[in-house]
Amino acid sequence: MQVQKTTIPHWSEEDRPREKMMLKGRNSLSDAELLAILIGTGSGNKSAVDLGREILLLAKGDLYEFGKLRLSQLCEVKGIGKSKAVSILAALELGRRRKEIKVQKRPKINSSERAFKELKPYFTDLSHEEFFVMYLNRANELMQVKQLSIGGISGTYVDPKIIFKYGIDMGASAIILSHNHPSRNLKPSESDQKLTKKIKQFGELIEMPVLDHLIITDNGYFSFSDQELL
Repeated sequence: MQVQKTTIPHWSEEDRPREKMMLKGRNSLSDAELLAILIGTGSGNKSAVDLGREILLLAKGDLYEFGKLRLSQLCEVKGIGKSKAVSILAALELGRRRKEIKVQKRPKINSSERAFKELKPYFTDLSHEEFFVMYLNRANELMQVKQLSIGGISGTYVDPKIIFKYGIDMGASAIILSHNHPSRNLKPSESDQKLTKKIKQFGELIEMPVLDHLIITDNGYFSFSDQELL
């Protein structure tokens, strides 16, 4: 008599939890199958899904109560050692922390003044030049502010290729450039204008436009866009 194999590697590909998630999405998995991915491997004649079902029985299938289980309780299930139990508890803790974080609305950057208010804290009390880039989505909402270079007292340089590489990686639709003048002189230098022009041309080529370039000092800011220098 041939013994039926119940371990996950012998199932059809679409029935394996990991493969099923990749093929059909995470919502297609049962609670036991999601646990099986955390558990990793079965034990003896039990598959990881079988172990997942047994663990769920500790809380009578109630996920709310399941979240209260302790390490010692999880280890009561034969085949669940401390390592697997810790992995499950870590996943539960991440879920708890995610619930505690309030979803913050991304600020919309619709003027040079709004951009300045977001950028000013990055330049407070600096005695040297630094270059930051604001990355925006299609709705001009702020995705991220990223420091691109640190210079000296009289200047800084940033590579346009690096600016747009970060933008492409995060799926940005537009950018705003910014750097500070420790001298408190708001007037853009010739090198500021050349660099802005170079970055703007680069952005046009890859359809990630430069919306503005702000020069920031303790006294205020200068906007290339407001002064029609873009």
